[in-house]
Amino acid sequence: MIRPFDISDLNAVLEIYNYYILNTTATFDLEALSSETFLEKTKRIIADYPFIVLEENNEILGFAYGSRFRPKPAYNYVVESTVYVKHTAHGRQVGTALYAALLKDLRAANFHTVLGVLTIPNDASVRLHEKFGFKNVAHLKEVGLKFGEWQHIGIWQLVL
Repeated sequence: MIRPFDISDLNAVLEIYNYYILNTTATFDLEALSSETFLEKTKRIIADYPFIVLEENNEILGFAYGSRFRPKPAYNYVVESTVYVKHTAHGRQVGTALYAALLKDLRAANFHTVLGVLTIPNDASVRLHEKFGFKNVAHLKEVGLKFGEWQHIGIWQLVL
């Protein structure tokens, strides 16, 4: 079941996210986040954007949310999308289900453009974005330093 994020989901969602911080380049956070730090982050997000989770048999298998792209007012109708799937739940269409629901929520909230910012290479995430009609519009080289190596990002764009 896909439903809005609830504060009681905080630790399960944080566990998923911290896995990616510590084991992948999917996020440019470098150290695991504390519950307090993540709570503040979620409060900022849910004040203005959809934040959803996919729960199955009382287990959170993934989450998705929108967030501010840049702080200037001309960007008010642009949103950056985020989707994370529990690393043990890959291949179960969790990301697809979450993205479909998130895009529906973003359309309902009258956002105009959605940007997916992906660390490259990441074939699974590229396929997910392109499945929903996102187009690659940028490739930025060596913009994040993680695990002692320079990381590249790609930006995928969908006009709603």
